[in-house]
Amino acid sequence: MGMKKILIIGIVASGKTTLAKRLSKKINVPWYELDTIVHHQTPTGRYKRTTEEQIEVLKEIDNNGEWIFEGTDRKSYQCLYQMADTIIFLDTPLWKRRIRILTRFIKQKLGIEKCHYNPDFLMLKMMYKWTRDFEQDRSSFEAKLKIYSEKVIRLSNNNKLNFP
Repeated sequence: MGMKKILIIGIVASGKTTLAKRLSKKINVPWYELDTIVHHQTPTGRYKRTTEEQIEVLKEIDNNGEWIFEGTDRKSYQCLYQMADTIIFLDTPLWKRRIRILTRFIKQKLGIEKCHYNPDFLMLKMMYKWTRDFEQDRSSFEAKLKIYSEKVIRLSNNNKLNFP
């Protein structure tokens, strides 16, 4: 196998980061959180990059060689579907994601788990909203995946990936 360019896509709390870290270690390919590309952390704080800026950063990383990107589906990085040689859709059951959103929120509030955002009740509410929106709009996401079906791996659990 030549270059490894892997896109891990899934909704909030599906286990993308855990899978990306594990895969990165296993195959020795750097991983990037798409959220940190959208919301750029600078010494003066976080700001949201424009779509153009996001695409610039993605192309720069792509030009450097192999990568693993993980994140939710956003309009600004549709180019990754073409660029990836493997797309992993982490389709964790809804009940499990709902529980994870809450347990993650509690861990963040208690300082057990770090995050790049302010874990307040609005954010908690938004995570449930994004989850609901994704489920309501799932058919359009599935239609997009169909276009790339020859390179899609669908997992219902981030432990289910068997490495050669």
